[in-house]
Amino acid sequence: MSKKVMIVEDNELNLKLFTDLLRAHHFVVEGVRDGRLALEQARTFAPDLIIMDIQLPHVSGIDLIEAMQKDAALSAIPVLAVTAYAGKGDEDRIMAAGAKGYLSKPVSVMKFLEAVRGIVG
Repeated sequence: MSKKVMIVEDNELNLKLFTDLLRAHHFVVEGVRDGRLALEQARTFAPDLIIMDIQLPHVSGIDLIEAMQKDAALSAIPVLAVTAYAGKGDEDRIMAAGAKGYLSKPVSVMKFLEAVRGIVG
């Protein structure tokens, strides 16, 4: 059975790229452009992995990761942070919030797929 991946990404081009790439590799994908809807969508879609942008309008991806960790229904879902927000100490803060992986944009297709497969197989 195909693994389910939810992508939380406000940039339409990045969302399309990640979605198309994962679907081409036989993942079932759902995109969420508004981070305020991410937790509700995760409960409904029940993904095997969430790919989380960190710089979102209205809400921080770090805040969403932390909220997921406190939610019994979501805490077991691994999160891969993919972000242009790549300053000193950012990776540590993102991983400390509960992310299982971190990639900085721009990210190569191969690195992206390796990171996804490294988490969900």
